[in-house]
Amino acid sequence: MLIVALTGGIGSGKSTAGQIFADLGAIVIDSDQLAREVIKPGSRGFDLIVKEFGASIIENNEINRAALGAIVFADPILRAKLEAITHPLIRQSFEEIVKRSPANAIIINQIPLLVESNHDYRFDKVIAISVSDQVRNERLLARGLSQNDIDRRISAQAKDAEREEISDFIIENSGDIEELTRCVTKIWHDLLAANLEK
Repeated sequence: MLIVALTGGIGSGKSTAGQIFADLGAIVIDSDQLAREVIKPGSRGFDLIVKEFGASIIENNEINRAALGAIVFADPILRAKLEAITHPLIRQSFEEIVKRSPANAIIINQIPLLVESNHDYRFDKVIAISVSDQVRNERLLARGLSQNDIDRRISAQAKDAEREEISDFIIENSGDIEELTRCVTKIWHDLLAANLEK
């Protein structure tokens, strides 16, 4: 089994790269999806977050992620409190998926906050996706984010250079989907070889 991190900032194209890896045969786990699952109503994460941040973040009996995001992206201390609740729960969910996976699997975890998580995860390989500031900005504006929201979210995340520093593979994803597919496919073959060597 090979456990791989796929990390990159907002707008870098992690989800697209993850889908290509899944099409090639990887088991792809999305940490953002796990983050949504661990705060569902009735979960321990839900109760802890409501206790910490109050009932104002509840809408239709669920945590309003946009409202919570507006609070934590404006205050690093509150963001750290949220991460102290969610990160251990996400890690636990991830480890449970790993335990259920085949012994020869290549598991790719899309994890945007790898640098910020103080390396609490153990990965055999790390892939960083980088993108030019201009392309990132264009993608996020096209998603409907305001410039102010984009700037706040980018400033709250590690820089591409910090991710590249801890990575075994770097994907520069300012081009088109064909270029990304070629790059991902090449890395996939390297991962297959590394998995055979384990």
